[in-house]
Amino acid sequence: MSQDFTAARLNMVESQIRVSDVTDLPLQDALRVVAREACVPADKSHLAYADTAVEYAPGRWLLSPRDLGKLLQALKPRAGERALAIAAPYAAAVMEAIGLTVERVDGDDLSALPGSGYDVVVCEGAVSSCPAVWTAALAPNGRLGVIERQGPVGRAALYRRAEDGVSRSNLFDATPPLMAGFEVRPAFAF
Repeated sequence: MSQDFTAARLNMVESQIRVSDVTDLPLQDALRVVAREACVPADKSHLAYADTAVEYAPGRWLLSPRDLGKLLQALKPRAGERALAIAAPYAAAVMEAIGLTVERVDGDDLSALPGSGYDVVVCEGAVSSCPAVWTAALAPNGRLGVIERQGPVGRAALYRRAEDGVSRSNLFDATPPLMAGFEVRPAFAF
């Protein structure tokens, strides 16, 4: 039995994205056309449009459609901007559909970034805390979206680079799995 991914994509936007207050029309349009199933292994394609994070490689996850939609809307990606997608193949494809130039970083070492000066940086998957090298890659007025998780519930965070440094604001709660290598480190306590 073959699955109708076009219908699943449209249903995802209507039942998971729009109802989560994702109102950015160019973002909705991109989400309607980008094949999420192309970003996961064939044996997991049936999960591509489910309201869940999907493992696309060992220790690497696509965010749920709702979480990614809300995160990208907060980042306000616009055509002509330069973006960096860290372990984020689906987010990269969506931003390209919007008209951004996107560089991708994936693999074992997510701290070896290909340069700096990015208008938008996004990571699909949770980290215990955002690495400083990621915020250092932001251009002036650049935005970084990531989910930080140190317990059962994580929090999506928006980092912005301004003339006087980098600020952080909380966006929404989320529970994606922690990416391999970004787990909470045990701390010494008496």
